[in-house]
Amino acid sequence: MIFSNKLKSLFLPTPLWINRCFFISFIALTTTLSLKEALNADTVETTAHSVSALENLGKTTDKITDTATHSKPLNYIDCITLGIVEGITEYLPISSTGHLLITNELLGLNSDQPLVRKVDQLNSGTADTYTLKEAAFSYVIIIQAGAILAVVFLYRSTLYNILLGLVGRHPRGRKLGFLILLSFLPAAVIGLALNEWIERQLGDNLVAIALALFIGALAMLFTENKRVRKPEQPKEKANRDRPMLEALDELSYAQALTIGFAQCLALWPGMSRSMVTIIGGYWVGLAPQKAAEYSFLLGLITLSAASAYKVYTDGAALSQTLSLKPMLLGCVVAFFSAIYAIRFLVSCLNRYGLAPFAWYRIGLAVIILVLFLPKM
Repeated sequence: MIFSNKLKSLFLPTPLWINRCFFISFIALTTTLSLKEALNADTVETTAHSVSALENLGKTTDKITDTATHSKPLNYIDCITLGIVEGITEYLPISSTGHLLITNELLGLNSDQPLVRKVDQLNSGTADTYTLKEAAFSYVIIIQAGAILAVVFLYRSTLYNILLGLVGRHPRGRKLGFLILLSFLPAAVIGLALNEWIERQLGDNLVAIALALFIGALAMLFTENKRVRKPEQPKEKANRDRPMLEALDELSYAQALTIGFAQCLALWPGMSRSMVTIIGGYWVGLAPQKAAEYSFLLGLITLSAASAYKVYTDGAALSQTLSLKPMLLGCVVAFFSAIYAIRFLVSCLNRYGLAPFAWYRIGLAVIILVLFLPKM
Protein backbone atom coordinates (compact mmCIF):
# COMPACT_ATOMS: atom_id res chain seq x y z
CA MET A 1 0.00 0.00 0.00
CA ILE A 2 2.83 2.38 0.88
CA PHE A 3 4.61 1.52 -2.37
CA SER A 4 1.39 2.09 -4.29
CA ASN A 5 0.93 5.54 -2.76
CA LYS A 6 4.52 6.50 -3.58
CA LEU A 7 4.06 5.32 -7.14
CA LYS A 8 0.87 7.33 -7.51
CA SER A 9 2.63 10.41 -6.13
CA LEU A 10 4.89 10.36 -9.19
CA PHE A 11 1.85 10.80 -11.42
CA LEU A 12 1.41 14.41 -10.43
CA PRO A 13 -1.79 16.01 -11.69
CA THR A 14 -1.35 17.14 -15.28
CA PRO A 15 -4.00 19.22 -17.06
CA LEU A 16 -6.00 17.36 -19.67
CA TRP A 17 -5.18 19.92 -22.38
CA ILE A 18 -1.46 19.38 -21.89
CA ASN A 19 -1.86 15.61 -22.12
CA ARG A 20 -3.87 16.02 -25.32
CA CYS A 21 -1.30 18.38 -26.85
CA PHE A 22 1.54 15.97 -26.13
CA PHE A 23 -0.47 13.01 -27.43
CA ILE A 24 -1.30 14.85 -30.66
CA SER A 25 2.38 15.79 -31.03
CA PHE A 26 3.45 12.15 -30.77
CA ILE A 27 0.81 11.03 -33.27
CA ALA A 28 1.84 13.78 -35.70
CA LEU A 29 5.54 12.89 -35.42
CA THR A 30 4.91 9.18 -35.87
CA THR A 31 2.55 9.66 -38.82
CA THR A 32 4.86 12.11 -40.58
CA LEU A 33 7.89 9.86 -40.22
CA SER A 34 5.90 6.86 -41.44
CA LEU A 35 4.71 8.73 -44.52
CA LYS A 36 8.24 9.92 -45.18
CA GLU A 37 9.55 6.36 -45.02
CA ALA A 38 6.82 5.19 -47.41
CA LEU A 39 7.69 7.93 -49.91
CA ASN A 40 11.42 7.33 -49.63
CA ALA A 41 11.03 3.60 -50.12
CA ASP A 42 10.09 4.18 -53.75
CA THR A 43 13.20 6.25 -54.37
CA VAL A 44 15.80 3.97 -52.76
CA GLU A 45 16.20 1.80 -55.85
CA THR A 46 16.40 4.82 -58.15
CA THR A 47 19.01 6.43 -55.92
CA ALA A 48 21.08 3.25 -55.89
CA HIS A 49 21.06 3.11 -59.70
CA SER A 50 22.06 6.78 -59.84
CA VAL A 51 25.00 6.26 -57.50
CA SER A 52 26.08 3.22 -59.49
CA ALA A 53 25.91 5.20 -62.72
CA LEU A 54 28.06 7.96 -61.24
CA GLU A 55 30.64 5.44 -60.14
CA ASN A 56 30.69 3.87 -63.58
CA LEU A 57 31.29 7.26 -65.11
CA GLY A 58 34.31 7.68 -62.85
CA LYS A 59 32.89 10.39 -60.61
CA THR A 60 35.19 10.56 -57.63
CA THR A 61 34.30 11.80 -54.18
CA ASP A 62 36.36 14.92 -54.68
CA LYS A 63 34.42 15.86 -57.82
CA ILE A 64 31.11 15.26 -56.11
CA THR A 65 32.35 17.43 -53.25
CA ASP A 66 33.37 20.20 -55.63
CA THR A 67 29.95 20.15 -57.26
CA ALA A 68 28.19 20.16 -53.90
CA THR A 69 30.26 23.14 -52.80
CA HIS A 70 28.21 25.38 -55.06
CA SER A 71 24.85 24.05 -53.85
CA LYS A 72 22.96 25.27 -50.82
CA PRO A 73 22.03 22.22 -48.71
CA LEU A 74 19.45 24.05 -46.60
CA ASN A 75 16.52 25.79 -48.25
CA TYR A 76 14.36 28.43 -46.58
CA ILE A 77 11.81 25.87 -45.39
CA ASP A 78 14.61 23.95 -43.68
CA CYS A 79 15.91 27.15 -42.07
CA ILE A 80 12.48 28.15 -40.76
CA THR A 81 11.76 24.66 -39.44
CA LEU A 82 15.11 24.37 -37.68
CA GLY A 83 14.68 27.87 -36.26
CA ILE A 84 11.31 26.93 -34.76
CA VAL A 85 12.59 23.65 -33.31
CA GLU A 86 15.74 25.27 -31.91
CA GLY A 87 13.90 28.23 -30.40
CA ILE A 88 11.26 26.09 -28.69
CA THR A 89 13.32 23.15 -27.50
CA GLU A 90 16.43 25.05 -26.36
CA TYR A 91 14.76 26.34 -23.20
CA LEU A 92 12.10 23.69 -22.60
CA PRO A 93 13.44 20.75 -20.53
CA ILE A 94 12.71 18.25 -23.30
CA SER A 95 16.10 18.01 -25.09
CA SER A 96 16.78 19.92 -28.28
CA THR A 97 19.05 17.06 -29.44
CA GLY A 98 16.24 14.52 -29.64
CA HIS A 99 13.96 16.88 -31.52
CA LEU A 100 16.67 17.97 -33.95
CA LEU A 101 17.44 14.32 -34.64
CA ILE A 102 13.82 13.76 -35.71
CA THR A 103 13.63 17.09 -37.55
CA ASN A 104 16.79 16.43 -39.56
CA GLU A 105 15.42 13.02 -40.49
CA LEU A 106 12.16 14.57 -41.68
CA LEU A 107 13.99 17.20 -43.71
CA GLY A 108 16.45 14.74 -45.19
CA LEU A 109 19.42 16.44 -43.54
CA ASN A 110 20.66 13.45 -41.56
CA SER A 111 23.08 12.50 -44.31
CA ASP A 112 26.82 12.02 -44.64
CA GLN A 113 26.80 13.60 -48.11
CA PRO A 114 30.13 15.45 -48.52
CA LEU A 115 29.80 19.19 -49.16
CA VAL A 116 33.15 20.95 -48.85
CA ARG A 117 36.62 20.52 -47.45
CA LYS A 118 36.80 21.78 -43.87
CA VAL A 119 40.02 22.97 -42.29
CA ASP A 120 40.28 21.76 -38.70
CA GLN A 121 41.34 24.85 -36.73
CA LEU A 122 42.12 22.81 -33.63
CA ASN A 123 44.43 20.23 -35.23
CA SER A 124 47.13 22.16 -37.07
CA GLY A 125 44.92 23.12 -39.97
CA THR A 126 44.32 19.58 -41.24
CA ALA A 127 41.61 19.18 -43.88
CA ASP A 128 38.49 17.09 -43.40
CA THR A 129 35.24 16.47 -45.26
CA TYR A 130 32.30 18.64 -44.20
CA THR A 131 29.04 16.68 -44.47
CA LEU A 132 25.39 17.71 -44.77
CA LYS A 133 24.69 16.38 -41.27
CA GLU A 134 27.50 18.52 -39.83
CA ALA A 135 26.26 21.58 -41.72
CA ALA A 136 22.74 21.18 -40.29
CA PHE A 137 24.14 20.73 -36.78
CA SER A 138 26.46 23.73 -37.09
CA TYR A 139 23.62 25.83 -38.47
CA VAL A 140 21.47 25.10 -35.41
CA ILE A 141 24.33 25.98 -33.05
CA ILE A 142 24.88 29.30 -34.82
CA ILE A 143 21.20 30.33 -34.92
CA GLN A 144 21.16 29.90 -31.15
CA ALA A 145 21.98 33.60 -31.31
CA GLY A 146 18.27 34.19 -31.83
CA ALA A 147 17.38 32.20 -28.72
CA ILE A 148 20.07 34.07 -26.78
CA LEU A 149 18.62 37.43 -27.81
CA ALA A 150 15.19 36.27 -26.63
CA VAL A 151 16.54 35.92 -23.08
CA VAL A 152 18.26 39.30 -23.37
CA PHE A 153 14.94 40.84 -24.40
CA LEU A 154 12.79 39.20 -21.70
CA TYR A 155 15.28 39.66 -18.85
CA ARG A 156 16.78 42.96 -19.93
CA SER A 157 16.17 44.62 -16.55
CA THR A 158 18.06 41.88 -14.70
CA LEU A 159 20.91 42.03 -17.21
CA TYR A 160 20.99 45.81 -16.87
CA ASN A 161 21.44 45.43 -13.10
CA ILE A 162 24.28 42.96 -13.72
CA LEU A 163 25.98 45.46 -16.03
CA LEU A 164 25.58 48.17 -13.39
CA GLY A 165 27.08 45.80 -10.86
CA LEU A 166 30.13 45.23 -13.03
CA VAL A 167 30.91 48.95 -12.85
CA GLY A 168 30.26 49.06 -9.10
CA ARG A 169 26.83 50.70 -9.14
CA HIS A 170 24.65 47.72 -8.19
CA PRO A 171 26.08 45.34 -5.52
CA ARG A 172 23.33 42.74 -5.90
CA GLY A 173 23.71 42.78 -9.67
CA ARG A 174 27.47 42.30 -9.30
CA LYS A 175 26.98 39.27 -7.06
CA LEU A 176 24.46 37.74 -9.47
CA GLY A 177 26.90 38.20 -12.33
CA PHE A 178 29.65 36.44 -10.37
CA LEU A 179 27.25 33.62 -9.44
CA ILE A 180 26.32 33.03 -13.09
CA LEU A 181 29.97 33.10 -14.15
CA LEU A 182 30.84 30.61 -11.42
CA SER A 183 28.05 28.29 -12.59
CA PHE A 184 29.38 28.47 -16.13
CA LEU A 185 32.97 27.44 -15.33
CA PRO A 186 32.50 23.67 -14.68
CA ALA A 187 30.80 23.04 -18.04
CA ALA A 188 33.35 25.25 -19.81
CA VAL A 189 36.32 23.31 -18.43
CA ILE A 190 34.83 19.82 -18.72
CA GLY A 191 33.20 20.61 -22.06
CA LEU A 192 36.45 21.72 -23.68
CA ALA A 193 38.26 18.68 -22.30
CA LEU A 194 35.69 16.08 -23.33
CA ASN A 195 33.85 17.68 -26.27
CA GLU A 196 35.50 15.62 -29.02
CA TRP A 197 35.20 12.37 -27.06
CA ILE A 198 31.51 13.00 -26.29
CA GLU A 199 30.71 13.80 -29.92
CA ARG A 200 32.55 10.69 -31.07
CA GLN A 201 31.06 8.29 -28.50
CA LEU A 202 27.60 9.70 -27.84
CA GLY A 203 26.79 12.18 -30.60
CA ASP A 204 25.09 9.68 -32.94
CA ASN A 205 24.31 7.03 -30.34
CA LEU A 206 20.52 6.75 -30.43
CA VAL A 207 20.39 4.42 -27.45
CA ALA A 208 22.43 6.88 -25.38
CA ILE A 209 20.15 9.78 -26.39
CA ALA A 210 16.97 7.82 -25.60
CA LEU A 211 18.47 6.67 -22.29
CA ALA A 212 19.31 10.27 -21.40
CA LEU A 213 15.73 11.30 -22.16
CA PHE A 214 14.37 8.53 -19.95
CA ILE A 215 16.77 9.07 -17.03
CA GLY A 216 16.14 12.81 -17.18
CA ALA A 217 12.39 12.19 -17.03
CA LEU A 218 12.76 10.05 -13.92
CA ALA A 219 14.94 12.71 -12.30
CA MET A 220 12.30 15.35 -13.07
CA LEU A 221 9.49 13.26 -11.60
CA PHE A 222 11.53 12.48 -8.49
CA THR A 223 12.55 16.11 -8.01
CA GLU A 224 9.03 17.42 -8.58
CA ASN A 225 7.64 14.89 -6.12
CA LYS A 226 10.12 16.04 -3.49
CA ARG A 227 9.43 19.71 -4.19
CA VAL A 228 5.68 19.50 -3.78
CA ARG A 229 4.87 19.63 -0.06
CA LYS A 230 2.61 16.84 1.08
CA PRO A 231 -0.73 18.03 2.50
CA GLU A 232 -0.11 16.46 5.92
CA GLN A 233 3.34 18.02 6.25
CA PRO A 234 3.37 21.21 8.35
CA LYS A 235 4.38 24.30 6.40
CA GLU A 236 6.94 25.26 9.04
CA LYS A 237 8.69 21.89 8.69
CA ALA A 238 8.72 22.13 4.89
CA ASN A 239 10.26 25.58 5.04
CA ARG A 240 12.80 24.44 7.61
CA ASP A 241 13.83 21.46 5.49
CA ARG A 242 14.25 23.48 2.30
CA PRO A 243 14.02 27.26 2.57
CA MET A 244 12.89 28.89 -0.65
CA LEU A 245 15.13 31.63 -2.00
CA GLU A 246 13.16 34.66 -3.14
CA ALA A 247 15.95 36.30 -5.17
CA LEU A 248 18.70 34.87 -7.34
CA ASP A 249 21.43 36.86 -5.60
CA GLU A 250 20.56 35.05 -2.36
CA LEU A 251 22.34 31.98 -3.73
CA SER A 252 25.65 31.16 -2.12
CA TYR A 253 28.73 30.57 -4.24
CA ALA A 254 28.60 26.88 -3.30
CA GLN A 255 24.99 26.66 -4.50
CA ALA A 256 25.91 28.37 -7.78
CA LEU A 257 28.73 25.89 -8.24
CA THR A 258 26.28 23.04 -7.58
CA ILE A 259 24.07 24.25 -10.45
CA GLY A 260 27.20 24.57 -12.57
CA PHE A 261 28.19 20.95 -12.02
CA ALA A 262 24.60 19.93 -12.72
CA GLN A 263 24.91 21.70 -16.08
CA CYS A 264 27.82 19.39 -16.94
CA LEU A 265 25.30 16.54 -17.22
CA ALA A 266 23.91 18.32 -20.29
CA LEU A 267 27.08 17.33 -22.15
CA TRP A 268 25.36 13.95 -22.47
CA PRO A 269 23.23 14.40 -25.65
CA GLY A 270 19.55 14.12 -24.85
CA MET A 271 19.84 15.19 -21.22
CA SER A 272 18.85 18.89 -21.78
CA ARG A 273 20.77 21.83 -20.35
CA SER A 274 17.54 23.51 -19.29
CA MET A 275 16.35 20.42 -17.43
CA VAL A 276 19.50 19.79 -15.39
CA THR A 277 19.95 23.45 -14.41
CA ILE A 278 16.31 23.83 -13.37
CA ILE A 279 16.57 20.66 -11.28
CA GLY A 280 19.81 21.99 -9.82
CA GLY A 281 17.99 25.20 -8.94
CA TYR A 282 15.24 23.21 -7.26
CA TRP A 283 17.70 21.31 -5.12
CA VAL A 284 19.51 24.42 -3.87
CA GLY A 285 16.21 26.02 -2.86
CA LEU A 286 15.05 28.16 -5.79
CA ALA A 287 11.35 28.41 -6.52
CA PRO A 288 10.30 27.09 -9.96
CA GLN A 289 10.12 30.50 -11.64
CA LYS A 290 13.47 31.56 -10.17
CA ALA A 291 15.12 28.26 -11.10
CA ALA A 292 13.97 28.76 -14.69
CA GLU A 293 15.18 32.37 -14.70
CA TYR A 294 18.62 31.35 -13.45
CA SER A 295 18.74 28.63 -16.08
CA PHE A 296 17.97 31.17 -18.82
CA LEU A 297 20.61 33.63 -17.59
CA LEU A 298 23.21 30.89 -17.29
CA GLY A 299 22.30 29.82 -20.80
CA LEU A 300 23.32 33.23 -22.10
CA ILE A 301 26.98 32.51 -21.37
CA THR A 302 26.86 28.78 -22.14
CA LEU A 303 25.05 29.08 -25.47
CA SER A 304 27.09 32.11 -26.51
CA ALA A 305 30.30 30.20 -25.84
CA ALA A 306 29.02 27.17 -27.78
CA SER A 307 28.00 29.33 -30.75
CA ALA A 308 31.35 31.16 -30.77
CA TYR A 309 33.22 27.84 -30.63
CA LYS A 310 31.21 26.45 -33.55
CA VAL A 311 31.75 29.62 -35.62
CA TYR A 312 35.50 29.28 -34.99
CA THR A 313 35.69 25.60 -35.93
CA ASP A 314 33.07 25.36 -38.71
CA GLY A 315 32.33 28.95 -39.71
CA ALA A 316 34.46 28.94 -42.86
CA ALA A 317 33.00 25.66 -44.15
CA LEU A 318 29.43 26.66 -43.30
CA SER A 319 29.82 30.00 -45.09
CA GLN A 320 30.61 28.05 -48.28
CA THR A 321 27.37 26.09 -48.06
CA LEU A 322 25.01 28.76 -46.72
CA SER A 323 24.60 32.45 -47.44
CA LEU A 324 23.99 35.05 -44.76
CA LYS A 325 20.24 35.37 -45.42
CA PRO A 326 19.28 31.82 -44.28
CA MET A 327 21.32 32.29 -41.11
CA LEU A 328 19.59 35.59 -40.32
CA LEU A 329 16.21 34.04 -41.08
CA GLY A 330 16.92 31.17 -38.70
CA CYS A 331 17.99 33.59 -35.96
CA VAL A 332 14.80 35.64 -36.32
CA VAL A 333 12.58 32.56 -36.21
CA ALA A 334 14.49 31.16 -33.23
CA PHE A 335 14.12 34.52 -31.43
CA PHE A 336 10.32 34.59 -31.57
CA SER A 337 10.02 30.84 -30.94
CA ALA A 338 12.22 31.12 -27.86
CA ILE A 339 10.15 34.00 -26.46
CA TYR A 340 7.05 31.82 -26.69
CA ALA A 341 8.84 28.82 -25.18
CA ILE A 342 10.24 30.80 -22.23
CA ARG A 343 6.87 32.30 -21.34
CA PHE A 344 5.17 28.93 -21.70
CA LEU A 345 7.76 27.21 -19.50
CA VAL A 346 7.53 29.75 -16.69
CA SER A 347 3.73 29.60 -16.73
CA CYS A 348 3.70 25.80 -16.81
CA LEU A 349 6.26 25.45 -14.01
CA ASN A 350 4.27 27.75 -11.74
CA ARG A 351 1.07 25.79 -12.33
CA TYR A 352 2.01 22.20 -12.98
CA GLY A 353 5.75 21.79 -12.34
CA LEU A 354 8.06 19.55 -14.34
CA ALA A 355 5.80 16.48 -14.58
CA PRO A 356 4.23 17.23 -18.02
CA PHE A 357 7.67 17.65 -19.58
CA ALA A 358 8.90 14.43 -17.94
CA TRP A 359 6.15 12.35 -19.55
CA TYR A 360 6.80 14.05 -22.86
CA ARG A 361 10.48 13.05 -22.64
CA ILE A 362 9.52 9.42 -22.04
CA GLY A 363 7.27 9.46 -25.10
CA LEU A 364 10.03 11.04 -27.20
CA ALA A 365 12.51 8.37 -26.09
CA VAL A 366 10.09 5.66 -27.19
CA ILE A 367 9.59 7.34 -30.58
CA ILE A 368 13.35 7.57 -31.19
CA LEU A 369 13.91 3.93 -30.29
CA VAL A 370 10.98 2.62 -32.33
CA LEU A 371 11.57 4.69 -35.46
CA PHE A 372 15.35 4.91 -35.64
CA LEU A 373 16.81 1.76 -34.12
CA PRO A 374 15.49 -0.56 -36.89
CA LYS A 375 17.66 1.40 -39.36
CA MET A 376 20.86 0.65 -37.47
